[in-house]
Amino acid sequence: MLTEEQAKKIKEQISQQIDSTFPEDKKADAKTQLEAMNVEQLEQFLERNNMVSRGEIPSQGAPHGAGAPSEQQCIFCSIISGNINSYKVNENANAVAILEINPISDGHTIILPKKHSEKIPVNSEKLAQKISKILKEKLNPKNILISKATLFGHGVINLVPIYKDETIESERHKASSEELEATLKKILEEKRKPIKKPRVKRIIEKLWLPRRIP
Repeated sequence: MLTEEQAKKIKEQISQQIDSTFPEDKKADAKTQLEAMNVEQLEQFLERNNMVSRGEIPSQGAPHGAGAPSEQQCIFCSIISGNINSYKVNENANAVAILEINPISDGHTIILPKKHSEKIPVNSEKLAQKISKILKEKLNPKNILISKATLFGHGVINLVPIYKDETIESERHKASSEELEATLKKILEEKRKPIKKPRVKRIIEKLWLPRRIP
């Protein structure tokens, strides 16, 4: 079970996410509900939202970063270390791109630096540019909104495909695993190159005809 100190730190992390992602008119209510949770309710909340698995509540004082499930990790570090399942679009040496499970629009992708830090490394921005091009090509939005944020002490980049008039403050929805898998399939699907037909050299035969005799 979580200690009071652990519960306090986790609530602070979730509160940061609320500040960065919730619409203004819903932030106060969400924070009130969060603060009203006791330790047991908080553990149940974490399990229901796949932030930890049952029996894998973090231990006190363990550092952030990759490692065993018992270590105290932020959600994003748990995703990067493989303790939480995700829908990976791409990655490089310093960052990974995953589909947002509560997207603003179809194809909403998050770029996560692999190192736990509020700073966003240059390679994360390079990956963001690469994924933006892929999203435009595969999903045909009007544009891609690129927005930086800090969640759970982790600098991230949101890539939001714009189909109508979406903004970073637009309402999110809980995407089903079927929806996410279908979107991931579209993004990762290789474009088939058209088969070029070989050029057929047209040979014009010269026909020999006898001279006309008058």
